[in-house]
Amino acid sequence: MNDHKPGEENSRYRRGELPPLGALRCFEAAARLGSFTRAAQELHLTHGAVSRAVRSIEDALAVELFQRRSQRVFLTAAGERLRDATAAAFDVLAATVRELREPPRKPALVLSCEPTLLMRWLIPRLPAFQAAHPGIGLQLVAGGGPVGFGEIDLAIRRNDFDWGRRVHAQLLFEERVGPVCSPAYRARHLRGEGRRAQWDESAVLLHSATRPGAWADWARAARRRVPVVQTQAFEHFYFSLQAAAAGVGVAIGPWQLVRDDIEAGVLVAPQGFAADGSGYHLLSPQAISEGSPAAALLARLRAQA
Repeated sequence: MNDHKPGEENSRYRRGELPPLGALRCFEAAARLGSFTRAAQELHLTHGAVSRAVRSIEDALAVELFQRRSQRVFLTAAGERLRDATAAAFDVLAATVRELREPPRKPALVLSCEPTLLMRWLIPRLPAFQAAHPGIGLQLVAGGGPVGFGEIDLAIRRNDFDWGRRVHAQLLFEERVGPVCSPAYRARHLRGEGRRAQWDESAVLLHSATRPGAWADWARAARRRVPVVQTQAFEHFYFSLQAAAAGVGVAIGPWQLVRDDIEAGVLVAPQGFAADGSGYHLLSPQAISEGSPAAALLARLRAQA
């Protein structure tokens, strides 16, 4: 996935904050195999080398990744989180290496999508499209704002800016937003049901720099008042949703971005959702012709909305 005019531009990556790649590789193997000895055999290292590599990560992060009991190792909660992250990262690296070894080929469709929507809505729904249309290649590009067709074929954007008369737009879904939090946070801080529900004075409203008007937009759409309680701001909208899931406070969540977490019981939306008047569209430089790969993608995305 390449960057293309990112809509959330302030993300920062500092290489110095990561443990050495070799140490992470040792940890990933040990976590996956459940054994330092088997990890050492797979990586052609000594048991001591793997143990020292894992210990260096634990020392750098100041957390325990494994519990060592009776000559066996068991992942801690922190270790499970790092295992999932390293496994995903090495999968991406392996896939990229495979692609680089293959002859270059132009994908059938290059689709640009706003980063948060890409992560939380589009990517989880790709397997259904790929299963239904295995012959259609799709390359995803993270981007927001005005679209420069040429490098990309299609774009998904919210209609909060003028994309011009020459752009063809097909509505995918209307935006509906509402307060979301963890089930435990709701039990502690929300009193009442329905329109009478009120957040207590110790509740925290979560804001973000990328969508500073989210709470005001919801209040206007739902004909409610923004609660007068404590607030906390995050750099990215995505971070506010993660914080809500972690029990930090209450964030405004668009339905399509939080629906999977709600269905999984990670988040709840005690005050429901209200249409804010905006919507997401599939943009193209010309009309989408019937029977084309773009038409197949449009139909699948609408079915998943």
